[in-house]
Amino acid sequence: MIKVYRTTATIKAEQFDGSDEMVDKYELIDAGTMLGTHHSPELYLTGSGKLNVGDWIATGVNGEHWSIADDVFKKTYAELPVIPKNVACLIKKNKEWDYDLGMVFDDAYSGHIWEIGVGEWIIAHADIFSRAWLDGYVVEEDK
Repeated sequence: MIKVYRTTATIKAEQFDGSDEMVDKYELIDAGTMLGTHHSPELYLTGSGKLNVGDWIATGVNGEHWSIADDVFKKTYAELPVIPKNVACLIKKNKEWDYDLGMVFDDAYSGHIWEIGVGEWIIAHADIFSRAWLDGYVVEEDK
């Protein structure tokens, strides 16, 4: 029987803008140089194939890079939610204490979260908080 799966790993990715800086950063190969002829508008990412402006360059845990077409990227990946530092601390603490998501929501709605404003933030941003709890998050930069 076929089952449906979701990926759980996170990746770092950058959208290719065609700039010389990105060509140098990712050591992209000019098709003309590969063939020993002239410069070509076609660029290739080693081991991944042709790269077009607008495609994404993903970076794996071992530093390897691969390209992902923009339409595929948008269907496959979602940016991690950005949450305040005090909310991130609560997630970390509660996971260390083996809380589950339901317990955290119960604490938030019953007023048992003592960090000022955290319970209110969780209630006001329930979907974002749930996604951060389940998939990971990025901590908001200090203002």
